[in-house]
Amino acid sequence: MSNLKHLLKPSSIAVVGASIQPMRAGNIVMKNLLLGSFEGAIMPVTPRYKSVSGVLAYRDIDSLPIVPDVAILCTHASRNIALFTQLAAKGVKSVIVLSADMHETSSTGETIQDLCAAIARSSGMRVLGPNSLGLMLPWLNFNASFSPVSPQKGKIAFISQSAAMCTTILDWANDKSIGFSAFISLGNAVDIDFADLLDYLSTDTHTEAILLYVDSIKDARRFMSAARGASRNRRILVLKGGKTAEGRKAAKAHTGGSDTLDIIYDSAIRRTGMLRVQNSHELFAAVETLTHSVPLRGERLAIITNGGGPAIMAVDTLLDRGGKLAKLDEYTESKLDKVLPSSWSRSNPIDMVGDASYQRYVDTLNCLMDSDCADAILIMHSPSAIAHSEQTAQAIVDAVKAHPRHKRFNILTNWSGELTARPARSIFTAAGIPTYRTAESAVIAFMHLVEYRRNQKQLMETPTTAEPVHISEVESAKQWLTKQLGIEESVTLDTHQIGPFLKYFNFDVLPTWIATDASEAVHVASEIGYPVAVKLRSPDIPHKSDVQGVMLNLRNSNEVANAAQAILDRTQLSYPSANIHGLLVQGMAKLAGGEELRIKVKYDETFGPVILLGQGGSEWDENIDAASALPPLNMALARYLVVRAIKGGKIRLQKLPEPIDIDGLSEMLVKISQIVVDCPQVHELDIHPVLVNGDQFTILDADLSLRQYQGDAQRRLAIRPYPVEYEEQTTLKDGTNILLRPILPEDEPLHADFIHGVSRDDLYKRFFSEVGEFNHEALAKLTQIDYDREMAFVAVSSLGNRQEIIGVSRALINHDNSDAEFAILIRSDLKGKGLGKILMNKVIDYCRNRGTLRMSGMTMPNNRGMLLLAQSLGFKTDIQFEDGTADMVLPLQK
Repeated sequence: MSNLKHLLKPSSIAVVGASIQPMRAGNIVMKNLLLGSFEGAIMPVTPRYKSVSGVLAYRDIDSLPIVPDVAILCTHASRNIALFTQLAAKGVKSVIVLSADMHETSSTGETIQDLCAAIARSSGMRVLGPNSLGLMLPWLNFNASFSPVSPQKGKIAFISQSAAMCTTILDWANDKSIGFSAFISLGNAVDIDFADLLDYLSTDTHTEAILLYVDSIKDARRFMSAARGASRNRRILVLKGGKTAEGRKAAKAHTGGSDTLDIIYDSAIRRTGMLRVQNSHELFAAVETLTHSVPLRGERLAIITNGGGPAIMAVDTLLDRGGKLAKLDEYTESKLDKVLPSSWSRSNPIDMVGDASYQRYVDTLNCLMDSDCADAILIMHSPSAIAHSEQTAQAIVDAVKAHPRHKRFNILTNWSGELTARPARSIFTAAGIPTYRTAESAVIAFMHLVEYRRNQKQLMETPTTAEPVHISEVESAKQWLTKQLGIEESVTLDTHQIGPFLKYFNFDVLPTWIATDASEAVHVASEIGYPVAVKLRSPDIPHKSDVQGVMLNLRNSNEVANAAQAILDRTQLSYPSANIHGLLVQGMAKLAGGEELRIKVKYDETFGPVILLGQGGSEWDENIDAASALPPLNMALARYLVVRAIKGGKIRLQKLPEPIDIDGLSEMLVKISQIVVDCPQVHELDIHPVLVNGDQFTILDADLSLRQYQGDAQRRLAIRPYPVEYEEQTTLKDGTNILLRPILPEDEPLHADFIHGVSRDDLYKRFFSEVGEFNHEALAKLTQIDYDREMAFVAVSSLGNRQEIIGVSRALINHDNSDAEFAILIRSDLKGKGLGKILMNKVIDYCRNRGTLRMSGMTMPNNRGMLLLAQSLGFKTDIQFEDGTADMVLPLQK
């Protein structure tokens, strides 16, 4: 589909269904456009009136004197199929649909929405809506909406699936004098969705931050890819509705989508480097923080207060959220001793005592800004007869601006109260200092900055490598799965049956035997030795606890016989029609000193396979008792999942002789991720539990659900995994064997060494500027790529056990796959060996196979080697000596 230029940079608009009737959408939209002083052409379309709001009207779309960039339909859905046909014939490139009733069925049996979408697709027309409030672009004075409130100009873009959230946010923002670069109501998002807009807004010069209100996501792969790319350039906040089962049901009725667990959305938002806020109140606070904040240097918060109680509440909120309280050093304490009374708290929070004057506030603040013991400072004020509210606020504003180091700190303020505090908060807002009504909201706002910083850090962290399962073992596992499924569409297997499969991935599984009845259970128990566990086998009873279907620590034949028969009797009584496949008998694992965890692979309609981790138990509620992550996982991501599960109380660590080996558990999760990536027939895998004793992980019970899978196995994953299919062995002119493969996040150290082997002149030709030392962030951006829209192939040579990257070719593909910007870099001492041509052919073949229309690149006119190579491969070159550039273009599709 075409890009969004016509929609988001319009020079003309047609208002179809324009009206002179008050309170009609066609009347409100016309008034908003005119009152907003849009400088482009405004063309009302209606057969009823000669003019609308003083503007000459046109009878129909065909009679419009020019082709509008945007058409906004203020019409009933029943008219929209005909109108879409006329708009397509006219050549209109973007349409905004306000109608909320497009789900109605047409005479052909299809919905009006589906028919209109088909017309738009065939003509290359982009559609915003239906059920949209409209579009507002303050920097263009463009308000094509039926919102009762207009936005101010600012640096924040807001995208929402809910029209009601749009008007709520807008009203609040105007009260706070917070402006927007774009205000976009997606509605049902039949075409244009979050991914399209994130791609566009992440490069928009007017946009510094992006806010999303999300009911549901339809295309997880596109959303994740666009969000990850955008979050590296812009700060993105997400407010997600539908946390509970009833909330998800309401969201599905509102905008469609699937019944995805809230924890899955939570992990997706973290994985992309965005920040989630929990409610509209937090969103308002976060907007204020983002609008005025500088990048956070660290997480240490210092608190200045004239009252102990509010400060205690601030500390409690900070620590509950996982924040860090700054520790005052001796130098800072000694400076504070000179400006504060002897009864001051002598610790953080800095309680200046209730008689603190505005000068005491200023002196204390200066002491903190003179030191390096804190990264952010929260200044709190309770109504006081000594420190006048407005006078103190103004003194603090002046002190902050006057201090030479003020940009090193995030300054936040909490002026409690209403009548006396409101003017003071206005002073802070006007000065660009975030201000909050309560201590809790101020700390939560600070923690938004902290959590955002952590998510960004996670996005850039260099992972370590887990030992992968050997390819021969993986192939054996695949063959085993194929054999188990046979011609069946789906199969469910239990612990006894899946032991061989789990052992292919080097998991330790407690040996299990099958018994058909109580007497056979006794025989098996006597063979393996006591104590034993006896468990029910039934595909129709997912929770054995429903019938007390697990009996542990059975120490003799009588106990086994009684327990086995009791399980069978209870099952027959409670579930008379259930299929009973006998009993499982296991030797008792060493439970003492161990901890039982539950790991589950669950298939979600939106995000595909997800991995859940928690404590488990018979009453396990996935959305409450588990943390989740999206595969593929490396060691860093798996460790984040484990730590998040522990900090969130999903894993309740016990005081054990041997505590859980977090690295070992992370490695187990990476192997489970490998199962998900390599074995598409695995629909669900439920390990309940795995017994953890230090670095020993024993699977006691597990169920595996298999389904036939056709097509590209990677498409079912929300994040494209490492594309192993592009690995290739080849040989240079001098006979050196090299491996061509996609780049890995773990390649950061190798890539740093490679850069050191490239001359300054070659780096200048590649980056068009003098290049200094590449820091971690720069290297992370080069190695941690999104395989769904970007590719980098590295040439790797091996000397014994040591590997070296000796060349890299890249392709950065735009979101509509029309162009791939390429770049290539070879180690300077290895030129003339054919490596450049090998890498270029590799990236050309990749782009051609994925249907990219063309490749383009730029170099310098004196880069003769690159220009000759490009020409030999069919690139057209255009050298501009005056600009010092040479463009190279290669059409890929005939």
